[in-house]
This record gives sequence, structure tokens and C-alpha cells, in this order.
Amino acid sequence: MTETFISKNLFLRIFSTLKQAIKGDENFDYTSGSIKKAVILLAIPMVLEMMMESIFALVDLYFVGHLKQSSFAIQTVGLTESVMTIIYSLAIGISMAATAVVARRIGEKDPVAAAKAGMQAIIVAFVINVFISVLGFIYAKDILLFMGASEKAAIYGINFTRIMMGGSLFVMLLFLINGIFRGAGNAAIAMKSLWIANACNIILCPMLINGLGPIPSFGLVGAAIATTIGRGIGVLYQMYHLFNGRGVLKIVSSYFIPDFEQIKAIVKIATPGVLQFIIASCSWIFLAQLVATTGGDNGSAGYQTALRIMMFFILPAWGLSNAAATLVGQNLGANQIERAEKSVFTTAKYNVIFMGTIMVFTLLFGSYIVSFFTNNDVVKNVATEALQTMSLGYIFYGIGMVLINTFNGAGDTWTPTWINFFGFWLFQIPLAYLLAKHYNLGPTGVFMAIPIAETAITLASIVLYKRGKWKTIKV
Repeated sequence: MTETFISKNLFLRIFSTLKQAIKGDENFDYTSGSIKKAVILLAIPMVLEMMMESIFALVDLYFVGHLKQSSFAIQTVGLTESVMTIIYSLAIGISMAATAVVARRIGEKDPVAAAKAGMQAIIVAFVINVFISVLGFIYAKDILLFMGASEKAAIYGINFTRIMMGGSLFVMLLFLINGIFRGAGNAAIAMKSLWIANACNIILCPMLINGLGPIPSFGLVGAAIATTIGRGIGVLYQMYHLFNGRGVLKIVSSYFIPDFEQIKAIVKIATPGVLQFIIASCSWIFLAQLVATTGGDNGSAGYQTALRIMMFFILPAWGLSNAAATLVGQNLGANQIERAEKSVFTTAKYNVIFMGTIMVFTLLFGSYIVSFFTNNDVVKNVATEALQTMSLGYIFYGIGMVLINTFNGAGDTWTPTWINFFGFWLFQIPLAYLLAKHYNLGPTGVFMAIPIAETAITLASIVLYKRGKWKTIKV
């Protein structure tokens, strides 16, 4: 009888926590109480948010993978996404700065300063993205050719790339505003905005790609239109909750007047944050180009298929690790250093369990997963090899993500920038080139270089985390 009561009580507590995480609770104090509950409340919506972000690419990949010219279509989607990682880098870097500053101000119990900082970050993002969108739209074909696409593939995919690059403002705002909500401790709004954006994309993608009734078939271009519209609707949802005055952050129009001291402070934190992801993104772009030149169109399509599938698994782990950024930022703001450290350890433990499970699943069922996205046997074989090889480093990816977010959440964005510089540019790229070209392993050499470099980056992060510089950063 007693055991039944305890089990029922435990179930009710777990259900209550899950419900609270999905619903969102800005009144929860992340600087006191149970650390496990704090991690769960933040991690669940963050994991679901990142799953939704990864589904964007998978939905596009699935539908375009069944077009007549599927090799060209998959390659275009993959190469465009590889270039879009530069935009993601800018968005993530600025959103990390916003998360760090907003979380620190919330930890100091100063929501007014937190709201002002968030709005100044939006100004910075908007100005930067105007230039990127225009250049991306104009030079879409040149971008595809530079990435290793053939002339035919570049002509086939030019309009897809134009729309994706032209609509990059929505990508920027999705990441940034979600970063503001996460810093304030409301990860649920960030999650729901991606739910809505994805639902729109899933509905619109088949309609615009294949046509439906009076709606004509746009083919590959339809995927870009659907994705851009979906993200735009997600941003509108964010805006509604940001400006309705019901949350912790109360926004007024005066917060949009440029405050150059605040902008300078945000840029100071964001610059290395942007650099660390641009460094990583440029590495991925080089690897994509190396695979395209050594493996041809089919090799490139296989690698891009594997990469999209891998990101589907990696992004939820990144979402879980984002919990460390918020907890570290708020607890450092409240001068709770020991609690910040415990939060990092708890988050890392959960991420290791998650990524270890995914690694086993990928090794066992990799070929079945790949076959869902392409009917081309050559592409399928390359994708399976790439996916299973890259999955060997999943556990180290999981630990590394938490430590990177720990540094960023504390405002110590230079440490992971230097880690990425040495790990990607001075180790991963030369290693991939050496294996692919010198030892004539081709795409296989590139696949091998990825988990090796990621493992080295994680080991370096552990050493620098233990030195503790991140605990002393002021933002």
C-alpha cells in the first residue's frame, strides 16, 4: 500500500514538472531550489525547440529527395544549408550575448535592464542581416559554384538559394528572440514558436513542392518558400509574446532607441561568440567542398543527407546544453558560483546519456534511417557510411556542447572561440585534407576527421573549464 502511494506520488510529481516545463513558468527561481528540476524545466522545452529547428531541414530533405532530379535537389539544399550556417553563426552568437546579459540581469533581479538589453540586441541583428540578405540573393549562383556544385546543379538550385538567403532575417530573429526568452527563463515560448513555424512548413512543403488543386507545383523552390513562410509566422508568434506585457520582460518603445553603450557591451560579448561559430561553420563549408570535389554530386548528396540527419540528433542535445547557459548566467548574477558548477555537471550527465543512446541507435539503424530520405543507392551508401562514422563521437559532442554553453552563458565567449580556432582550422581541416587527398581516402577521410577533431575539442574544453576563468567574467 505504502509503495503504491509512493509510486503514485512520484508519478504525479514527474507529470507536474513536465507540464510546468511545457507550459513555461517565468516565476520559477533558477537561483534556488532543486538543480535537477531547474535543468529539466529548461532542458525539455529547449530540446523540443532544437528538434523543431532540425526538422526544418529534414522536411525539406524528405520532399526534395523524391523529386526527379533528386541528386541536384539534395545537393542544393545541403550546400545552401552549409552556407546558411554562417547566418546561423551570427544569429547564435548574438543570441548567446543576449542570453548571457538577460540572464545576468534577471539573476540580479533587474528585469528592466534585461528588457533593454534584449531590444538593443534586436537592433544589432537587424542591421547586420540587411547586408547578408542582399548579398546572398544577388550572388546565389556563385555561392553554389564556390561550394563545389556543378554548373547544372547551380542553375537548378539558384532560386532556392536566393529565397533562403533573402529570408534569412527570419532565421536571425527566431534564434535571437528565443535567446532573449531563454535568458529570462522562459524556454517554453521559444519551443512553441518553433512548433508553429514547423507546423506551417510541414503543411506548406508538399503543397508548394508538388502542387495541390489551384496551387501550382514549384518543385525545389516550393521548399524554400514554405520554410521562409513558416519561419516568418514563428517570428510573429514570438513578437506577440514579447510585446504583450504579460511576461517578466516589459517592453516599451523607448527601448528601441539605440543605446550605444549597451550595444557596445552586447557586441563585445557577441563578437567572439559569432567568431566561434563562424570558425566552425567555415570548417563545415570546407569539408562540404572537399567531399563535393572528391566524391562528385552523389558523394556530396550522400554527405549532406547524413549531415542533416546528424543535426536532427545533435540539435536536441544542443538544446539540452543551452540549459547550462541560462543556469550559469543567472546563478553567477546571484553570486551562486557553486550552484552554477553543479548545474553544469547535472546538464552534462543528462547529455551524455542522451547522446550515448543516439550513438547506439545510429550504429544499429543508420542504413534504415538514410533509406527514408533517398531512393538513390549510391547516395544511400555514402550517407550511411558518413552517418555511422560521425556518430562515433556523439558522447564527446554532448560533453563539449555543455562546456561551450557554460563559457558562453558566463559571458566568457573568447575561450570557446580559441578552442574552435585551434580545433577546427588548425586540426580538423588539415586532418580532413590529409586523409582525403594525401592518403586518397576521399569522402571517407573527411568523415573520419569529424569525430576525431570533436573529441580533441571536448578534451581541451574540459581542461579550460577546470581552470575556472569563466567564473570571474563580468557582463
